Amino acid sequence: MRGLHEGTVYGKGYAAMSDLVSQSFPPERLTAVSVLRAYRDGFFPMACGDGRLRWFSPDPRGVLPLDGLHLPRGFRRVLPRLEFAVTVNTAFDEVVAGCADRAETWIDPAIARVYADLHAQGAAHSVEVWAGGSLAGGLYGVQLGGVFFGESMFSRASEASKVALLALSGILRMQGFGLLDIQWVTDHLENFGAVEIRRPVYLNYLREAMMRSCFFPAAGEVRVAEMPRQRPRRRLIPATALPGDGGTTQVPT
Repeated sequence: MRGLHEGTVYGKGYAAMSDLVSQSFPPERLTAVSVLRAYRDGFFPMACGDGRLRWFSPDPRGVLPLDGLHLPRGFRRVLPRLEFAVTVNTAFDEVVAGCADRAETWIDPAIARVYADLHAQGAAHSVEVWAGGSLAGGLYGVQLGGVFFGESMFSRASEASKVALLALSGILRMQGFGLLDIQWVTDHLENFGAVEIRRPVYLNYLREAMMRSCFFPAAGEVRVAEMPRQRPRRRLIPATALPGDGGTTQVPT
C-alpha cells in the first residue's frame, strides 16, 4: 500500500500491480466531495509527481482484519517498556506533514489541503504518538460509516508508528468498525496480519461496512492497555481540533 508503512512510499511498487487507474487530472479538481465519492466507489487519490493526480483502486486490495491483528514478537516484547503518550485528532496537520516528510511522497500540497478539509468536516482523523512533548509518530485516514481508510503513517522514534497502528486498531474494534482498508499490503503490514482480497470481494465488504453507524473518539488522549507506562500528554488541544471534552479514552487491545 502507499502509506501505512515505514520505508518505501509505494511499498512493493504500484507500477507492477494490477490497479485500476483513472486518467490524471489537475489538483484544482480535487475536493473533499470528490474524494469521499471516490472512496465510496473503492478509489483513492495519489499525486503523480508531475503536478497532477490520479485515482487508484488496487486489485488485490489490502485490508487489516480487526479481529486478526497480530503483534510481531519483538514489538510485543518491548511494549510494556514503552513510554509514549497517545492522542487522537490533536495534531492532524502535523501528522500529515510528518507522513509527507520523505524523499519520495505521494502527499503533495493538493493532497494535504483536501485531507485538512476532510478533517475539518469530521471525516478524516489522526492518531498521534508523543515522546517528551514532541511528536514521535502517527497516522491519519478517512472514515465513512464503519470503514477506516488508512492513508499514511510515519515514525521519528523506534516503535512509534506501530503504537499508532495498535491504538487505531483498538479504537476501531471498540467503536464497532467493520473494515480497516490499507490499500496495499507491504511486508511491514503482513507482520501485523494484513491480507489481500480481490477487488469484487473488497467492494462487498466496503458497501456493508459503510452502512454501520460508527464514531471516532473526541479529540484528546487515549490509553492503550498493553502500554502500562504511558505518560500523560500535557498539551493544550489546538483550536483546529475536533470538538470534544479532551478526556482520556481507554483503548482495549
